[in-house]
Amino acid sequence: MDFVLLFPGQGSQKPGMGKDLAAAFPAARAAFESVDAALGVPLSQLCFEGPADELTLTHNAQPALLAHGAAAWAVVRDVMHSRVRAAAGHSLGEFTAYHAAGALTLEAAARLVRRRGELMLESGTRRPGAMAALLGDLATPVEDVCARATAEAGLCVPANYNCPGQVVISGEEAGVERGMVLAKEAGAKRAIRLNVSGAFHSPLMEGAAEGLAVAIAGSQLSTPDFPVYSNVSGEPVTDPARAAGLLRQQLTSSVRWTDEVLALARAWPDATWVEMGPGSVLAGLVKKIAPNVRTMTCGTAAEVTALLQLIA
Repeated sequence: MDFVLLFPGQGSQKPGMGKDLAAAFPAARAAFESVDAALGVPLSQLCFEGPADELTLTHNAQPALLAHGAAAWAVVRDVMHSRVRAAAGHSLGEFTAYHAAGALTLEAAARLVRRRGELMLESGTRRPGAMAALLGDLATPVEDVCARATAEAGLCVPANYNCPGQVVISGEEAGVERGMVLAKEAGAKRAIRLNVSGAFHSPLMEGAAEGLAVAIAGSQLSTPDFPVYSNVSGEPVTDPARAAGLLRQQLTSSVRWTDEVLALARAWPDATWVEMGPGSVLAGLVKKIAPNVRTMTCGTAAEVTALLQLIA
């Protein structure tokens, strides 16, 4: 049986995440403890107990999601590693994917994504922006909607191509607000402002990109054991230098999740795709993009146990 690993991004975090997993499996508990030690803060307590508003802060949510995904992977790694054919992650999740592929130690990955979150928060403070989700099919390409919004009000770009009928736009507040209006005129069923601290995956994050490049260079990224598909290109990556450049570029570029999933589905149509971490957001998106793909979630103790039984 072949597997593809999926790791969620910001927005999937929630208080209680990983608590039962850490209680049930020593390897999961050790992963959370490693992240705590690497950061010098009791992040696991924030994952397990909340409060939600503190967990949602960008510089906390990112290492929290990494810790949960890494904890689930730590439990199944020994029996599953040889069967994994590829991995992918949504935004922050791409960093967790590189850890699972052996290209980043857990400690290095934790420090890297913590720094990424800090840089994104700082950049959002210096150059405030907004993001919004557009739901439903548009009669006008989203790129054209964004171009018109940019011309009429302020910078607006596609940030996440999540699945057919779900795109996120990002940019200056006036541009995003105008983009929401134009999207509704083009047929969007809903346009929803997102609760974020900056215009992620847009040129407004350029101020954070240089610092992120320095942090990536210091993380000793090595060759992954299996390909990690890129949010930027939608293609498999195995070269560490290429990975470093794409991870930096990801900060200011669109997350092309739809293209990424289609590429993975062409390569591994018969694999079981396993989302590791809290919730099932990515599994749901995959089903909308590639309906025939078999998916599982692996974030709770019960889900991990079910996966171990399947492999056995």
